[in-house]
This record gives sequence, structure tokens and C-alpha cells, in this order.
Amino acid sequence: MKGNTVTKMQFREIKKFVLLVEQSEISELEIVQDGVTLRIKKELSGAPVVSTSNPQAFIAPPPPIQSAASPPQSLQPPFEEKSALVEVKSPIVGTFYRASSPEAEAYVQVGDVVRPGQVLCIIEAMKLMNEIESDTGGKIAEICSESGKPVEFGQVLFKLEPV
Repeated sequence: MKGNTVTKMQFREIKKFVLLVEQSEISELEIVQDGVTLRIKKELSGAPVVSTSNPQAFIAPPPPIQSAASPPQSLQPPFEEKSALVEVKSPIVGTFYRASSPEAEAYVQVGDVVRPGQVLCIIEAMKLMNEIESDTGGKIAEICSESGKPVEFGQVLFKLEPV
């Protein structure tokens, strides 16, 4: 970055990173480039907070615009209905597989009853196959990921109905 000015390209890059954090499950992003540190951290409200080690080199994005027709946003998080289903979440980032090989039968199907410690799927991360086991017993109510597709840390893989 030259001097105290931010070019349109640099502003676009910063805006792209802010949107990435805002629209994903990423809670914090830090980028260090040419001696400038850009840190974007999502607060509890879900709105990203941007900071930099060189404040003159950053122009903050404007706050969201609210028209008179739109009601003010509540400071309370939206009400989330509690589900009786137990979620099995991915402990790592990787590729989700329902079976041990393309020819093999899937570990579980919707409606199957599983016990604690039973293998539900495999997540491949860095060429390592990681078996994901059930922490609790229950009936598979929903399979939330598609075989061969990437999954993120904390992403729901299965929903179990406790039995």
C-alpha cells in the first residue's frame, strides 16, 4: 500500500474479506501483507469488526443502510427453536464420505439405529481417512452432507433421534 491511500483494488479486496467473514462460519480472519495487518473478527451480533495495524491505510466500510420502511434491527438474536434431535458435527475440515470406498455400502442410512462409538462416516483430511463415530445412541433422522463434498469444522453431518 502506498502512503496513506487505499486504491479501489485494495478496498475491493478488504470488502471481499469482510463479506467472507460476514457470510460464513469464520469467526476471525487475520491477513498480514507488506507490513500491514488486517484483522476481521465477528462479534456476537454477527457483524464483522475490522482492525488494522496501520489505521491510515484502511477505509472502513459504511454501516448498513436502513430505510424508513424497514424496521430497526433488534439487538436480540433471532429465536431459534430447540430441536429434540442430536446433531453430529464435523470435528475437522475435509471431504465427507458415507462409505469406506466407492463400491462399499454406506455406513448408515436414514432410519438406522446406531450405538455410541459406531462409525457414521469418514472425513478425508490431508490424505488421511478419519472415521467419525457417534457420541450417542439414536436413530438416524437426517444425513446433512453429500458424499464426496467438502465439509467445514462444526458443520452438521447427521441428526439423530435419541432412543
